Amino acid sequence: MTHFDVLEKPVSVDDFMRLREVSGLIARDAEGARLGLPNSLYGVQILAGDRAIAMGRIVGDGGLNFEIVDVAVDPAYQGKGLGKTVMRYLMKYLERVAPPKAYITLVGDEPVFYEKLGFKSVQPESDGMYMLAPVIVHF
Repeated sequence: MTHFDVLEKPVSVDDFMRLREVSGLIARDAEGARLGLPNSLYGVQILAGDRAIAMGRIVGDGGLNFEIVDVAVDPAYQGKGLGKTVMRYLMKYLERVAPPKAYITLVGDEPVFYEKLGFKSVQPESDGMYMLAPVIVHF
């Protein structure tokens, strides 16, 4: 049986890039990761030995808006409840720090997983959108 350790801090840039790639998430820029990861409000990683095999972060303004991002589990370790463990740590952080009525949002590749944890679609009241940099103003 494999032993896992939980570390409450964001993963390194190398682990971030690797976990996004192996779990099938959209590739991100390494320089962006180097700049962004230290600005996380909260991060959690699960280790097998000294190797990060799962991760998740919370970003936002710390009062009104919190976004759950970068939840990923190495496919070799999926099906062991590690995604739920990451989410449990993220949600416990939010229970401690998020004021009443703060928005807690995420964009998930697996909606059923997040719905089981209590998240709801914003449709039809709202619709989620995104844009990738560089931003080009068209108006």
